[in-house]
Amino acid sequence: MSIAYWCILASALLPYAWVVIAKRSGPRYNNRDPRQWVARQEDPRVQRAYAAHLNAFEAFAPFAAGVLMAQAAGVPTALIQALALAFVGFRIVHGLFYLTALHWLRSLAWLGGFVCVAWLMVAAAMRIA
Repeated sequence: MSIAYWCILASALLPYAWVVIAKRSGPRYNNRDPRQWVARQEDPRVQRAYAAHLNAFEAFAPFAAGVLMAQAAGVPTALIQALALAFVGFRIVHGLFYLTALHWLRSLAWLGGFVCVAWLMVAAAMRIA
C-alpha cells in the first residue's frame, strides 16, 4: 500500500510546485500580501500557475479520501495503486497543460483524475455493500 501513500504525499505537495512557478513568473513577489499580488499580475503565466495551484488543492482531499476509503474497504491493492499512480500522473499533466494554456487537454487531464477518484470511491462502496 505504500505506493498509494506516496501518491497521497505527492498529491499533497503538488500545489506548492505550481505556486512556486507562479511566484517566480511575476515581478517582485510580495509575501506581505500574496493574494493581492497575484490579483495585480497581468502576466497570464502567473494567473495560470496560481489557478493550477488552487485546483491542485481542490483535488487533493477527494483523492486522499478515495485512497483511504478503498484501503479500508479491502479493495485490491493493485487497483488502488494503479488508480493512485494514474491520478498523480493526470494531475501533473493537468498542471502542465494549465501552464501552457492547452485548455482542452487540461480538461481531459482533469477528467482523468476525477475518474480515478470516483473509481476508488465506487470500488470502496461496492466492497462494503
